[in-house]
Amino acid sequence: MKLTILNLSFSLLILTCLTIPVLNAKPADTLSVSSPSGRIVIKTWMAGRLTYDVLYDGRKIMNASAIDLQLDKSRSVSSAGAIRSHSVNKITARIICPVPEKRRIIPDVYNLLTIRFRQPFRVEFRVYDDGLAYRILSAFSDSVFVENEVAEFRFPPAVHAWFPQIHKRSDADIFHTSFEEEYQFRRIDSIKTGEMAFSPVLMDPATGPKIAITESDLEEYPGMFLGGTGSAALRGVFAGYPLEEKATEGIYPQMLVTKRAPYIARTIGTRSFPWRVIIIAVDDHELPLNDLVYRLGASSRIGDLSWIEPGNLTDEWIIDINLFNVPFRAGLNSESYKYYLDFAKRFGFRRIMMDAGWSDNRDLFKITQAINMDTLLAYAGERGVKLSMWTLAMTLDRQLDSALDRFCRWGVNFIMTDFIDRDDQKAVRFYYRIAKACADHKIMIMFHGAFPPKGFNRTYPNAVAREGVLGSEYNIWSSRVTPQHDLTLPFTRMLAGGFDYEPGLLNNATKTGTRPVSGVVTSPGTRCHQLAMFVVYDSPMQIFSGNPSEGMREPEMMSLIGHLPTTWDETLIPAAKVPEYIVTVRRNGESWFAAGMCDWDPRDIVLKLDFLSEGELYSATLCTDGINADRYAADYVLQKDITFKKGDEIKIHLATGGGFLARFDRK
Repeated sequence: MKLTILNLSFSLLILTCLTIPVLNAKPADTLSVSSPSGRIVIKTWMAGRLTYDVLYDGRKIMNASAIDLQLDKSRSVSSAGAIRSHSVNKITARIICPVPEKRRIIPDVYNLLTIRFRQPFRVEFRVYDDGLAYRILSAFSDSVFVENEVAEFRFPPAVHAWFPQIHKRSDADIFHTSFEEEYQFRRIDSIKTGEMAFSPVLMDPATGPKIAITESDLEEYPGMFLGGTGSAALRGVFAGYPLEEKATEGIYPQMLVTKRAPYIARTIGTRSFPWRVIIIAVDDHELPLNDLVYRLGASSRIGDLSWIEPGNLTDEWIIDINLFNVPFRAGLNSESYKYYLDFAKRFGFRRIMMDAGWSDNRDLFKITQAINMDTLLAYAGERGVKLSMWTLAMTLDRQLDSALDRFCRWGVNFIMTDFIDRDDQKAVRFYYRIAKACADHKIMIMFHGAFPPKGFNRTYPNAVAREGVLGSEYNIWSSRVTPQHDLTLPFTRMLAGGFDYEPGLLNNATKTGTRPVSGVVTSPGTRCHQLAMFVVYDSPMQIFSGNPSEGMREPEMMSLIGHLPTTWDETLIPAAKVPEYIVTVRRNGESWFAAGMCDWDPRDIVLKLDFLSEGELYSATLCTDGINADRYAADYVLQKDITFKKGDEIKIHLATGGGFLARFDRK
């Protein structure tokens, strides 16, 4: 990677000197830096605290917002005195993404404003053409206690927000959350003090670009929640450091914090703190393309990455292993997992997940009696399909080295760990410790009950997937998942990294026909709506969660899903509107894939094949909603071996809660 740094202190710096008092005037030492295109401008100054506002095309889109870090011994950015010096530099680089969720080559081009204070603090602003970020850096020789951080985000009046509000659990404080909520559309000034959400939160002003607030490079520090103020502003809220914890009872025990410190972190004194990220999008289609959070993540800490091999797999948990038309009693037993291995082999899935129940949740070495691992490992090896294992986070942490050693002996190179449900400093350490240990064993890891990746997947590329989303499993017991919810996710949650939604449910239902039924789980929307998620949603590990016994009846559909790639060299978004519809086009090697989904309102779209290579013919597979999908949601039409070329158009009707998927292979 080549990094070019060009000092532009004089050409990009704008000093404003006002001698006549003006309402809301900025001090004479106001600093300014723009994005490479010049459309985004940051102005920052000291006014008791370091304060900044943001302009887009000369119009203010964020009002004066404060930045501060408050340490022990009365040390803070605000008490550091006047700005000592500053510099502005232009950075031009590129990132080669080893596990590309959107694109393999990522340009990393921005202007950097560095502000130095008299005390050992610095603040950096990076301004890109699709957003901006700032972070605080300190240089103390001793360790420090972070008592609080001030992170304000102030907006003009009448701004709405897509706000995933956290609801307090009955057995723990509000900082215990699985990061799985719907995105409520609310006026920001209606969000009261005490109400808070996990990030990203998407701002939707009446005019001007949309703005998303989140963070990146979260290490040795708690995650930032966003709390209401009763005004047109949100503020960062942070969990106190855990002083005392206890283990819960029940099937899935986890550690709950029973006492928190009056500080949020204890850490080394010389370090950089997490990036506070502000994503800016004029058009909705820009949001699913945005990978600013990944760019801001710390560089990979893994040397050899050749062993990281993401892909499609199956999982049985959502359907409760409710197999049928089989000559054995379905359940947690070797026969059922052999059936999954046969299914994976037949339709192209690389792995199967052995989810909760394959072992005692509290002891990974106490295997369920009806499961013979030697038999399953041999059977998997014969079919060229790998096993993947679910673990409980508390148990994995306790048995980490011995469990990973056993997984390696089994040839397991992908595991899931679940029920973390926190992002205070101690919980964040868990992610880094587990990911490093897995990397040392050449094992990929998926975190469930987890906060979004927030750049972590760049630092540890073996952390190939996260949950942190209200996805398919909620269809088991609730009606919270809807097509509209599905259509918020590419514009909100996906901004912080990919997510494990677990699509592919084969019992599909209309708006009036959806209801939770354990073991026979229905999904709202059409079959093609579920199918489209495999391409629309970023996730290097896409889990098919449907019932393989149903899938056996539809071999062409299963073969289509099983052979879908999960990483992408290039991504385009021809059309999108939150939370109504999206059309996504992606390239893997020489093949192109297009998919789209909509809310409960049916739509007609025209897919223009301008992305195909000039002068080449392509053989296409096209799966669309059937003519009766508005009444029978599982109705679809699968067409194969249709020839197309660049410049052709395909007219596609999306039924209510509908979708489509198309694959184009060069002839």
